[in-house]
Amino acid sequence: QAQLVESGGGLVQAGGSLRLSCAASGRAFSGYAMGWFRQAPGEEREFVAAINWSGTSTYYTDSVKGRFTISRDNVKNTVYLQMNSLKTEDTAVYYCTCYSDYQIVGVPRYWGQGIQVTVSS
Repeated sequence: QAQLVESGGGLVQAGGSLRLSCAASGRAFSGYAMGWFRQAPGEEREFVAAINWSGTSTYYTDSVKGRFTISRDNVKNTVYLQMNSLKTEDTAVYYCTCYSDYQIVGVPRYWGQGIQVTVSS
């Protein structure tokens, strides 16, 4: 059974940093693209960032470009989201995802349970 478990969330002041981690198990995740989505209260779930299987290609939503960095360690089966210069509008539940392809195509097949990130002013 494929499983994605997020960690590293919490409460931080605006301007601060957090690093989310996602530990993957039950599947050879090293061969698949991974990503992060988020959902703020009363909002639809939105794409944040994604990385291909090898880590050579990354994509970000415009609102986080220059502030967030996605990376992966295929030996540890872990994907990371480094979040710097956090803003109150980054407050959301963040979800780790795994795509069905080595490239970032379509909708992710696997989703973690999500982790809360709260940015205070």
